[in-house]
Amino acid sequence: MPVHYKDYYATLGVAKAASQDEVRKAFRQLARKHHPDVAKDKKTAEAKFKEINEAYEVLGDAEKRKRYDELGADWERGGPQPPPPGWGRAGRPGGMGGMPEGFEGTGFSDFFEQFFSGGAGRRSVPPFGAMGGMAGEPPRGGDIEADLLVTIEEALHGGKKKISFRRDDRTPVETYEVRIPKGVREGQKIRLAGQGQAGGRRGPAGDLYLAVRFEKHPDYRISGADLYYDLPVPAWMAVLGGETFISTPDGSILLKVPPGSQPGRKFRLRGRGLPSSPIARGDFYAEITVTLPTELTPETRKLWEELAKAK
Repeated sequence: MPVHYKDYYATLGVAKAASQDEVRKAFRQLARKHHPDVAKDKKTAEAKFKEINEAYEVLGDAEKRKRYDELGADWERGGPQPPPPGWGRAGRPGGMGGMPEGFEGTGFSDFFEQFFSGGAGRRSVPPFGAMGGMAGEPPRGGDIEADLLVTIEEALHGGKKKISFRRDDRTPVETYEVRIPKGVREGQKIRLAGQGQAGGRRGPAGDLYLAVRFEKHPDYRISGADLYYDLPVPAWMAVLGGETFISTPDGSILLKVPPGSQPGRKFRLRGRGLPSSPIARGDFYAEITVTLPTELTPETRKLWEELAKAK
């Protein structure tokens, strides 16, 4: 079905030639500004934050970005258009037809679902689904898959989301409340039994599967079940040592920085990452980045010059 082209470069406010570091920096700045936890208008901020997240989901991944740039060449006019020739669902040439329409509440736009999802909106027919599992059995309906954007906080503590979609242009929009289990992991599928495509000849309906994808965070990088945090410390603290507070998903903690800590040094906090199993969590890593002054007063310049002489 026709979808609206998304200009992810415009969303992040970067040029098409921007480096990956520039893309990441733009995302972090915008994400901090529009994060629902800090914005006054939380509803507007949440919608904006999801747009920023989706743009970074594509442009922050070198492979997805390459595919997006190739796709953009066929969408110069923008606006609603049918998919360019050779493109199927989730960016795969020759995708399946008969897809459900207009998913809402999953955290991703129709454009993303159409070309970059790991399976959003794809309908897959199970073995023997079209013919029936056994002779004489009515055929089972096809399953529907979609991605579901989940925050780090929802993964740790659980939550609820409302999603809606239309199976085809002949059926009304249906809305469901989805329970996100505490400890859910990325890639895990949440099953809504019997909410897929209708079966033939009164056969059983298929299922709806929602594949969990973690929302990008302005402060943390996700690697499996581990979280990485860039910890900025002033030069004097890296040299002399000191204490600083760091923010983790479990709250702020006081971290001791030993004297002589080099840039890139990692501090490991066991069990403060994301769920790695129903009963375990990954780790949290704070990685030192040394901040240097960009402007010097006459007094501070004199101190740096004295330090240089003492080397």
